[in-house]
Amino acid sequence: MYPWEKVDPGQDSTIRMIHEAVKRGHEVAITHPSNLTIRDSVTLSLCKQVVNKQKPSNSIKAFYREVEFHTDMMAMNGFDVIFMRDNPPMDGLVLNFLDSIKDDVFIINNINGLREANNKIYTAAYHDPNRELIPATHVSKNIDYLLRIINESDQDKMIMKPLDGYGGSGVIVIEKSAMHNIRSLLDFYIHREKGKSNYVILQDYIEGAEEGDVRVLMLNGQPIGALRRRPASGDVRSNISAGGSVEKYKLTKQDKYLCAQIGEKLVKDGIYYAGLDIINGKLVEVNVMSPGTLKDINRLNKVRLQEKIIDYLETVVETRRSMKDDFRPEILLDNA
Repeated sequence: MYPWEKVDPGQDSTIRMIHEAVKRGHEVAITHPSNLTIRDSVTLSLCKQVVNKQKPSNSIKAFYREVEFHTDMMAMNGFDVIFMRDNPPMDGLVLNFLDSIKDDVFIINNINGLREANNKIYTAAYHDPNRELIPATHVSKNIDYLLRIINESDQDKMIMKPLDGYGGSGVIVIEKSAMHNIRSLLDFYIHREKGKSNYVILQDYIEGAEEGDVRVLMLNGQPIGALRRRPASGDVRSNISAGGSVEKYKLTKQDKYLCAQIGEKLVKDGIYYAGLDIINGKLVEVNVMSPGTLKDINRLNKVRLQEKIIDYLETVVETRRSMKDDFRPEILLDNA
C-alpha cells in the first residue's frame, strides 16, 4: 500500500479493511513496493506487522493512533492473501517480484489482471461497438492525430485526461470554441516530463457530466455499494480528493446492466475488487489499484462494506485450502 504515514484515518478505505481483519484476529502486515526483495530465490519484503495485544478500538481514528507494529523481513508466500492497495501509476517491477508467488497466495487483484487493467487503456479497449456502455474513447500521444479527433467529433466538448492520473488529477473539459488553445494543452500534457512523452485520453463528453458521477464498488463481479459524487463549484472533477461532495445513490436498471456486463469481464481478468465510475449509465473509468469511497458509502447507507470484503477473502482462503489446485475465484461468483 501507500505509506502508512500518509493515511487519513477519517477517510481512508484501506485502514478500514485492515481494522476489520485485525478485529477478527487475523495476522496483518503492511508493506510498500520499495521494500520488496529477493534472497536465494525467495520473494521477501520488509513488513510492519500489526501487534495484536488486545481487541482494537472500534474507532478507526483511535486504531490508527494506537496501533503498534513489529518490523521484520517476511516471506511473501507465507501470507494467505496479498491485497494490492498502492496508488497508481503502478510500478511494473512489483508484479515481477510477485510473479514467483502468484500460485501460492491469493493476490487481489490478480497479477495478470493488474498488468492489463492498471491504467485507463483497460476501459478504452473494451469492445463496445454500439457505444452502449462506454463513450467513444481515444488514447494517443500524437498531437496531430488527437487534434484531428477533436475536429472530426460531432460534439462541442470532450474530456481530456492523462493516462496515468488518479484522484481526478489532470481531468479537464476542452471545447471546440477554444481550439487555438488545445494544441498547447496537448503539448503540455504529452511532454509534461522532461525527456518523456505521455499518453493522453480523449473521451466523448457525456450529457449530465457537469452534475458529477457515480462510484460503484465491485467485489467478485458484483456491485456491493455506490454513491453519487458532485463536483465542487467551478470544477469538472467529482473526486472527493478534488473537493467533490457525496450523496446517497440507488443503482438504476442501466447501472445494474452495466455492472453485470463489466463485472463478468473483471472476474475473468482477475480483477476481484474495483471501483467503477459511471456517468448517465456509461462507464468512464475502472479503478483497480486502490479505489476509495468505502467510508462514505458506509456512512450514507449505514453499512460496513469492509465486513463483506473480509468475508469474501476468508471464503476464498477456505475454498482454496479445500480445493487446492482446482480452485478458481470465479466459482465463488454465484455466492458473492
